[in-house]
Amino acid sequence: MKNYKNRYITVMLLALAALSTSCNKDFLDEELTTAYSKDYYKTEAGIQALAIGTNYQVLAAEFVGEVPLAVSQSGTDEFHAGGDPSNWIWNSYSSGFKAFVTVNNANTVAANTNWDNLYIGIGNANQLIEAATDIVSSNDAIKKTALGEGYFLRAFNYLKLVNQYGAVPLVLKTSTTVQLEFTRATPQEVLTQVIADFTQAYNLLSNAGAPAKITKDAAAHYLAKAYLFRASEINDAWNSATKTADLQQVVTLSDEVISHHPLAPNFDNLWNYTIADGANEKLGELILSAQFNNSTLTTGGNQQHLYFLSTYDQLPQMRRNLAGGRPFSRLAPTYFVYDVFDHVNDSRFWKSFQTKSIVNNASGAIYKNGDLGIMYVVNNASDTRFAKTKNTDAIIYPKTGKTIPSVYVAYAADKIGLMADVRFPSLSKYMDGNRIDLSNIKGSRDIILARSAETYLMAAEAKIRLAKAGGASFADALPYINAVRTRAAYKTGENRAAYVDGSAAWTTTGQAGIPISYIPENSYYESNNIAVTTNATSLTISSIAALPAEDMAVITKLGYGSDYDRMLCLVLNERTRELCGEFHRWQDLSRTKTLIARAKAYNIEASPNIQEYHNLRPIPQTFLDGVYAGGRPLSAAEKEAMQNPGY
Repeated sequence: MKNYKNRYITVMLLALAALSTSCNKDFLDEELTTAYSKDYYKTEAGIQALAIGTNYQVLAAEFVGEVPLAVSQSGTDEFHAGGDPSNWIWNSYSSGFKAFVTVNNANTVAANTNWDNLYIGIGNANQLIEAATDIVSSNDAIKKTALGEGYFLRAFNYLKLVNQYGAVPLVLKTSTTVQLEFTRATPQEVLTQVIADFTQAYNLLSNAGAPAKITKDAAAHYLAKAYLFRASEINDAWNSATKTADLQQVVTLSDEVISHHPLAPNFDNLWNYTIADGANEKLGELILSAQFNNSTLTTGGNQQHLYFLSTYDQLPQMRRNLAGGRPFSRLAPTYFVYDVFDHVNDSRFWKSFQTKSIVNNASGAIYKNGDLGIMYVVNNASDTRFAKTKNTDAIIYPKTGKTIPSVYVAYAADKIGLMADVRFPSLSKYMDGNRIDLSNIKGSRDIILARSAETYLMAAEAKIRLAKAGGASFADALPYINAVRTRAAYKTGENRAAYVDGSAAWTTTGQAGIPISYIPENSYYESNNIAVTTNATSLTISSIAALPAEDMAVITKLGYGSDYDRMLCLVLNERTRELCGEFHRWQDLSRTKTLIARAKAYNIEASPNIQEYHNLRPIPQTFLDGVYAGGRPLSAAEKEAMQNPGY
């Protein structure tokens, strides 16, 4: 893997230099004017350079910015607006969320950015498929691997497009002229192509090099995801003929992938990042990752470490530091996230969110660096211990006998709550202390795109859907769900107050003499108010008639009564517990037609504005304004007809 990563760094730069001229940022400009002659892409070296560049464009480039945040996490039940309003509109669905997105500042993601980026990747993938098909070579790295990657990458982007926009133009070959006339293929047509491409990739690829390289298992995982999408509620107007067979394929493919990718023993193994290309980036659970590194040859880097952080550096006794992160504070967790976990028995909340920080800017006679400076108490609604949501000099830390300067409580008598403040437990899955210095935004840790815990939950959902159709029992989903829940439970002897995240990767050089705020400790015991224990816990669900209390609370709030609705709710809740913040949520809620109800119930900014038509995104105005029909620009009426309803 390391050799591949090194090659990835050097060849990526060469390939992207060519691709940046062959694919203009405007989706409509399809003219190929490469810096290299076309003969270069008839060589094995040229095809491999193209493959690596396309891998980067499709899998990694979007994480050098806020697009994944805007299109995949904002406006859902998991996260609402944080302390910075740059992309507030993607969360609120307010009146400015249209074919042109109202710009708040230079960081606002435009309506066309995701669309354009996805089609640039598709153009590159088309070029790769054509080059690898045409070359006369007996080299499997070209005729199989590069070709298989081309099919995978094209399908990967079209699956995103159909999920976000519904009907979209289907472009399957490169063009030597400017192409201006496009029609939208139906979701059925797009998904037929997606499934065909992922199947081609599955047949061509091997299982060598995961998670840094696209493998047969990666193709199987995403092929299962495509089948599951086609069988989901958003396609119910036309998917009845394929639904049962699709769901059976989801189970078969998922079982195959699961057999090759065992779950990591402990959930925090996934997030214990210490160095680029370290042990946690090579776990067997990982199927595919977007590759980043700390090479000085690359720019941008993974920037997701910026966006889920609370502004800790504005609180008393605190200052910004490398270990604490640079808090752009775009998104904050909702009370759905706080309440959907069993806080006593499920370790995943405490291993996904940072709930304590130590003083690193001591002033006055009371505090010194290393004292506990910030604590979030994530308790439950029946807890009567606290009068105020925000506590200053009121709660004592037993280890020092000193009051904690800043304490925030999820449930207190004043009922103000954490969503009324810009302070919140920070999602820690992307924290990166392995940066050059505290101001540098370039992160080096990989982004997990697919891991087998999700594959388990895809199989569970397929079983639930098959049960609705009479082809299975709802209980058939429980072994898959219980597999991830068993891993999430505390083990005998485990220290429940222990905590680790990528902040621990800080270096003395990068810290530049500023004391750290990271502490390897969470607020488990302060939040739960229970005696210290190291006994094992159990999260096994034994019957569909006895779902966990936290799931029943969501089921009751959303008004679900049938076994199907209750079990689909369970699996969506389990996806939050396992995959929170991993850039799946908007797509999952949209395809299951649960986005509106859940956003209204849990997202305070989205609730007043979200409507049924928000299950799809607006077709960008930049595209509509550039499209021609019959040799002329579209009329206003034709643009309206091509736009998704409601926009």
